[in-house]
Amino acid sequence: MSISEPQGEVGPIVFRPRLTRVVAYVIGVLVLLSAVLLSVLTRFGLFDTVGFIAFGLAVLWFCHREGSVRATAHADRLVVRNLMTTRELEWAEIIGVIFPPGDPWATLDLADGDTISVMAVQRTDGASGMRAARRLAGLITERGEGTGTLDGGSSTEA
Repeated sequence: MSISEPQGEVGPIVFRPRLTRVVAYVIGVLVLLSAVLLSVLTRFGLFDTVGFIAFGLAVLWFCHREGSVRATAHADRLVVRNLMTTRELEWAEIIGVIFPPGDPWATLDLADGDTISVMAVQRTDGASGMRAARRLAGLITERGEGTGTLDGGSSTEA
């Protein structure tokens, strides 16, 4: 999990998964290269060649979406970009962070009773994923009206 904060100035804090990003881009590139090589080496017809390359590009696009998930904490709002959706939340809308053991990523508890997944804070990142969840909970307390409580049972375990 990488958390970036600009040095010397107040700016957005960006939460991104580490392992998922690397795996997603490696798989996407490998599938695209395999599709191109397969279509060139086997001398398929034009329709099949275009189909293989289109499939490889579709997989690469999906892997890019998976690799580019993030949560960006601005002074006045939190922008959560998940696999297919992006949602902007004001800090006052967020009550806390839910990250129980066994869940793949953190979830935000919202004031309207809804929840939203934060795929940028992932369990696969181990201890750094838990640190990111705690940091996000702290930002909720600091910038919003919620308690920011990290709810997840034994949340100190990675």
